[in-house]
This record gives sequence, structure tokens and C-alpha cells, in this order.
Amino acid sequence: MPAAAAPLISCVQKLVLYETRARFFLVGSNPAETKYRVLKIDRTEPKDLVIIDDKHVYTQQEVRELLGRLDLGNRTKIGQKGSSGLSRAVSAFGVVGFVRFLEGYYIVLITKRRKMADIGGHAIYKIEDTNMIYIPNDSVRVTHPDEARYLRIFQNVDLSSNFYFSYSYDLSHSLQYNLTVLRMPLELLKTETSQTRQESFDIFEDEGLSAQGGSGVFGICSKPYEKYVWNGKLLEAVKNTVHRDWLLYIIHGFCGQSKLLIYGRPIYVTLIARRSSKFAGTRFLKRGANCEGDVANEVETEQILYDASVMSFSAGSYSSYVQVRGSVPLYWSQDISTMMPKPPITLDQADPFAHVAALHFDQMLQRFGSPIIILNLVKEREKRKHERILSEELVAAVTYLNQFLPPEHAIIYIPWDMAKYTKSKLCNVLDRLNVIAESVVKKTGFFVNRPDSYCSILRPDEKWNELGGCVVSTGRLQTGVLRTNCVDCLDRTNTAQFMVGKCALAYQLYSLGLIDKPNLQFDTDAVRLFEELYEDHGDTLSLQYGGSQLVHRVKTYRKIAPWTQHSKDIMQTLSRYYSNAFSDADRQDSINLFLGVFKPTEGKPHLWELPTDFYLHHKNTLGLSQTRRSYTYWWTTDVLKHLPLPFDEVTCAENRRKLTVKKFHKYEEEIDIHNEFFRPYELSSFDETFCLAMTNSTRDFMPKNMGIDPSPFTVRKPDETGKSVLGNKSNREETVLQRKTAASAPPPPSEEAVSSSSEDDSGTDKEDEGAVSQRSTPVKVTDTGDNTKITENVVQSTKDVYGVNLSDVPSEDDLTIYTRFVQLGQSQHKPDKSSQQVCTKLHLDRVINLIPISSFSQDNIYEVQPPRADRKSIEIFHAHIQAGKGNMQPLGKEDFFMYREYIRNRYL
Repeated sequence: MPAAAAPLISCVQKLVLYETRARFFLVGSNPAETKYRVLKIDRTEPKDLVIIDDKHVYTQQEVRELLGRLDLGNRTKIGQKGSSGLSRAVSAFGVVGFVRFLEGYYIVLITKRRKMADIGGHAIYKIEDTNMIYIPNDSVRVTHPDEARYLRIFQNVDLSSNFYFSYSYDLSHSLQYNLTVLRMPLELLKTETSQTRQESFDIFEDEGLSAQGGSGVFGICSKPYEKYVWNGKLLEAVKNTVHRDWLLYIIHGFCGQSKLLIYGRPIYVTLIARRSSKFAGTRFLKRGANCEGDVANEVETEQILYDASVMSFSAGSYSSYVQVRGSVPLYWSQDISTMMPKPPITLDQADPFAHVAALHFDQMLQRFGSPIIILNLVKEREKRKHERILSEELVAAVTYLNQFLPPEHAIIYIPWDMAKYTKSKLCNVLDRLNVIAESVVKKTGFFVNRPDSYCSILRPDEKWNELGGCVVSTGRLQTGVLRTNCVDCLDRTNTAQFMVGKCALAYQLYSLGLIDKPNLQFDTDAVRLFEELYEDHGDTLSLQYGGSQLVHRVKTYRKIAPWTQHSKDIMQTLSRYYSNAFSDADRQDSINLFLGVFKPTEGKPHLWELPTDFYLHHKNTLGLSQTRRSYTYWWTTDVLKHLPLPFDEVTCAENRRKLTVKKFHKYEEEIDIHNEFFRPYELSSFDETFCLAMTNSTRDFMPKNMGIDPSPFTVRKPDETGKSVLGNKSNREETVLQRKTAASAPPPPSEEAVSSSSEDDSGTDKEDEGAVSQRSTPVKVTDTGDNTKITENVVQSTKDVYGVNLSDVPSEDDLTIYTRFVQLGQSQHKPDKSSQQVCTKLHLDRVINLIPISSFSQDNIYEVQPPRADRKSIEIFHAHIQAGKGNMQPLGKEDFFMYREYIRNRYL
């Protein structure tokens, strides 16, 4: 039975730009090249953008005829073959948008892409290269001396660096939102369909859909969440004039995917980070929040887990967990003109009624629901007041806002001085973070699209029964979100988010029936794979905001980092300082121009002439707002009554207006994810297959030693991986002991406290280590390998080859098991009655009677009796025989639809 709803797939995935003197013709097609659309772009207007979309869907033959007529009509001399009137300019995979500075418009095209992830058959691509083409013809171009400078500033935003898009999956929304939309009641989808009509003529349009009823599939496309879309301003000029297939929304941040193999069962672990396009910028130039409640360095991180053996959104098993990082939502900044590594923190405006914090948390309640949990990692105890300024103001703002919220939906504030705990030798930072993570995940829950498995009902777990969130008939929903921040939201924040994500990953695996308890230990293949994903995630976000990779990693806080890591930390700190001091201003100008925050205008100051961009990001500086929000009822109307559910996911008229719903036949390409993923019309190569090239837990993390447990949840030695495997120096007992204690391995005696050269843990204060009452220092495990005597074995022992020692004489237990195995084989055939009676008397207590489960009544090595075929099978066989003789049966409705679909795809 087909799904009731499916995501709409864009039919413009391959583009070719053709050029004449008067026009550009942008021809877009689906991957199978059976459907085409054409955009006509006028080149005779020097400063205006004139685009015509006839909304017609062309076939391949029609497009060839159209291009042939255009080529013939634009030649300088009719009938002259040498001078072509239509030339092919560039091939592309999507349109980023259109932009204008002081002259005419440019078109930005994606010319190279690379597949980065796959979610239920929906591919996520990374932009590898782009091409920026000037639209007006040279004959009408009006030159401006500052145009080239604006072009260089715009191109400083490297679109080939961590920009992502998808033709069928909405990357601006979470998986929970996307799947919740697909589960809208059918009655609502029918009403939405009645309000929209097909935009193109089709000979099979809507034929038979009303008669068959359930055979139709609703295609749904949701409006993207503007905060995480980075080319919204670039598409603003055309989004109301062209078909939605031309609009390709891109996000900025991080996307990574790895394969977790559990005894051959593929589980895809995906990490997607969406960077906000509101109040975006670099480290010291964008701090705090703007007047609309958008904070600096705001990133939404989502970890998605699903069973890749089942691809469908309706039949597969999917789970996700979302958390957020962002600057402290206050009016604050740091003056970088002093050229200090740590400029002083100043509060720019007094906000006694927490106006900007109210706007920020109102956005979060609307998108995530309640509870909103704040994990504040800034320093609490300092000799010179620095980071503590932010903590005091944030506590005051949260306390004020909680006065007016119902107690069950109050904002939860968790302060924890991570730097103080890191410097102490008596406590384990990650143990404390794990306790916080458990409490957070229990409050928010997580998303899973299937009900609890029967095994969890039979063997309930205490932690599972205490899990929060919202339990529905189709699974679980995450309600609320964790918001983590330090000063920069880089090193400390990434480690804290990793620990929360690790805790949530255990619950996700447990909900899919892959582990027996919702708990994961360090130094397992699964956690190592997840840690590598999170470190890539942290490095990428740190480069985008801070100008360098992470200074402190998970291994640093575990205190197992190698001694060479200290020199790398110093280099990253210097790189971050150089970037902040010399290149951040240029990067900020590029971001402001790319996002449309600054629009070049003739007669007004240029971007590089502005002393500050403060008024560009704070709109209240240009004019007073006519409406003033309430100081007490600070939330948006209707948000509170739907809590703990997020208002954006509630089925209401306002949210339905954000959806585009159309009804298709189940074989239509717009909703056929099978064709979109497998591409049966293209020649596939194993070398180019994405699922074979991605990071694999078995290939990249599991040790290659013989006799190793293949489970990805088995604790390994700290340095035992698939890339560097230790030799068999210790016996089995020592290996088991080391694996049990590997998760809590302590620092060596000469290990110094974590370097304070970076922004996260820097400071001149020395904390009282004895005042921290935490767990005692874990026991250090040493490797007792035999390093004093080295021998060469010409013949390898069975221990080295097979992982076990073969003894000379089997034990009694082994002989008993073997005897019973022989008796099982003897019991399969039919012996004589006399021997059967003797066997019954002597061996009745040791013989196991097997119950046949085969469809064959007699099924053993001596006799086989085939089963009887049922009536339907016999009819199918007789129909096959008659077809061979030329006697065809009348075709049904399904046969007609399948034949028409074949004809349309093959010839039309």
C-alpha cells in the first residue's frame, strides 16, 4: 500500500545555460531527462531583472525542437551554419540566486556538487564549485568603478565551503518536523489539494485518481525555515515569478554521515548543523543578540539515526535528537581595538525587562516547545570579573521571564563552571557532563517514528520509563531543547554537546532495538565513530566563526590526549588570534553583502566606508517600532496553549498555509523516491557509490586482530583501532581488564592541567581544587606487554590464528555436547520399531524431539514431500501457460496505469 504522503522531489536537477545576444535560456531537467522546464532571461535591460517562466513542462523532443528554432532564428545570416546563434554557456546542478551591486544582475550557478549524506533515499549534496555570470549584454552594460570591488567582497564567501542543499529533503527543518508534516490527516491534505491545481498540461493528469481513491499519493512541500536559509535574499527577486522547482534553498554549517555496522546491519549516523543567517558574523564582531532576538553563532545541531536496510519514510525506522548552541542572549560586546587576546566584556544596553531574551526564547518555544534548558558553561569564580558578568545578567533575565510562565513550562537554567572542573585533578569532567546529559535527555525526550518495541515492553528499563517528551501512537516526539553556551560557543560547548549527543544516541539505539540497555561506553567502535563526527562538526563550526579549528577536544577533557596535542593547541590558538585580529573584518563585510544585510545603493556610503555595521543588524536604530511587546505576556499568541508541543508542528490553519500539497499517481517521478535514489536509467559504478565510500565502523574503527568481538559496542583498548592495531602481547585476561577500565583512563602522573592559552579555559585565577567534591581519580592501567624478550615464531600458534587454544583431550562437557549432536542427527530418520523402543528406554532423557517448521510435510535428508500449491498459485501458473500459447487475459486498471507510465517515460 503506498504511503498517504511523500516529499515532493524537484524536477530541475540538471541545468544547461544557453546564450544569445538578447537572452539567456536556462533549461532544467529531471535526472532521467524526460521532463524539462525553460527560463528566459532578458539581457537587454542594464539594471533590471526580467525573467519569464512559461510554466510548461517540455519533453525531450520538444526541447530539441525549441533550441533548434532558437539557434536558427538567432544566426546572423539565415542558413549559415558556421555562425551559431545559440551557444552553450555552462552546465549546472542548481541556481543559488541572483544578485545586483551597482551595475546589472549576476546569476550564481552550482557547477559541481558532491553527495555528503543520504536520509531515507533523499540525497544531501555539498556545493563544490559555483559560477557567477553577468546577465546584461556588453552593448547595454553601464560600468561603475566600484563594481569590481563589490564583486570581490561577495566572492569572499566561499560557496564551496560547507554549503549544502537537497532536491527532495527540507534541510532547514528537523527530521521530526518533516515526518510530522507527512503524517497530516488525509482530510486536511484533501482540502489543501482542492485549493491548488496542476501548473502544467499532462495527458494523464489526475486520470483515475478520483476513482481509485487510495491509489493517489499526496506530495507535500513545506516552506523553508528562513532563519537557516542562506540564499533567501538571492532568490527574493524571482521566488514569486518562477516555478518552485527552480528554487533551491541552501544551508550553511556542517553535514557528515557514517555507517555503523551491527553484525552486518547498516545503521546510518548523520550529523547536520544549521548555522543561522540572522545576526551572522565572526567571533569578536558578532556577540550577544540583536533587537529581534537573533543571537550570534546560533547553530542547530541534529543527529539522525536510521536503519538503512529499509529506505522508506513510512516503513523505515528513524530517530533524531536536536540541540542548539548560541551566544548569551543579551546586549553585549567585546572591543577588539585594544589588540588583547581576551578583550573585556561590556554590556551595551540596559535591559531590565529582558526584552531581547524574551524575543529569543519566544522563537525557541515556537520551534522546539518546552522545556527550554539552558546549560551555561561560563566561569563563575574569577579574580577579575570577566565572564561572570554574562552569568549574572542571564540569571536575572531568566528569573524575570519565568515569573509569567506556568511552572511546568518554565525555562530551566543549569550553570556549570566547566573550566574550574577541568583544572582540578580530583574530578572527571565528562562524568559530571554525563550526569547533566542524562537529566537533560530525560526531560526533552527524542524523536522516533515507531512505537516502543515489544522487547522493551517485556524487559522494561528504569531509565526508559523515566524518559520525557511526548508519546504518540506513531512513536515519540522531542519536546523542548537544550541550549548550550559558553563565551564563544566553540570548545567547551562542543564537548558538552558531544556528551549530550552520546547519551541521546544510546536512547536512540535502544528505541530501534539495537542494544539491550540505553547506555554507551567510551572506547567502543560506536562512540569512536560518533566522536569523530562531532570533532569534524566542531572543527568546521569553529573555523566558520572563530577562524581556527577546535583548541580543546574530547580527548583533552578526558586527559588522554598525546603530548604532541599541546603544541597543536598552541598553533590553533595563534591561528585563531591572527584571524580575529586581521581577517575577521573583511569576512564580516562579505557575510553582510552575501546575506543582503547591506545593499549597495548609488549615492550612499559604500560598505567599506561604514565605521560600523551595528545599525544594519539592529533595525530599531533606524526607526521606532509602532508596536511594543508586553513586558509580562512576552510570548507569541497561541504558542503557550499548545505547549509542550512546538507551535510550528501543530496542525492549524496558520501552519497549513506554509505547505504546498498536490496529488499524484503513485508512479509519478515527483514522489517516487525509489527512482530518485537508485537511478535505474543511469549507469552506476561501485567506485562512485556513496554508501561504499562513507566512513564504516567495521573498516575504520574495528581492530583487525583475529578473534576480536565484531560488536561495535565492545570496549576496545584506548589505542586499539582499525587504523593502528596492537600486537597480541597480552593474554585474554589482561585484555578484558584493560577494556573494562579504558573508559575511565586517568591522566599520567606528568599530565599538566589543560592549557589555558585558548579562549575557553584561559584566565589568571587559580581555583581551589580541594573545594570540588567529585569522584576520586580513576585507576591507571598500564600495558604489561613483554618488552624485554622478543622471539620470532616461524609457525604461528592456534591462539594467534584462531584466537583460541586447542587442547589435546576434549573435556567431558565437550564430549557430552558432541554426543547429543550425534543423537540429534540419528533422530531425523525412521529406525525400526525394535531399535526405536530401545532408544526410547535408554536415551529418552537425552533426545530432543524437533518440531518441523518447514512447509514440506516430510523434509529431511532421506525424504522430501513437496507441499500442495494453493489456488492462486495454480491460477498464475495456468495464466502463464496460456500466455505462452497466445491466449492473453484482459488487462486490469493497474496494468493500464503501469503501461501508460512506461509509454510516457519512454517516448513522450
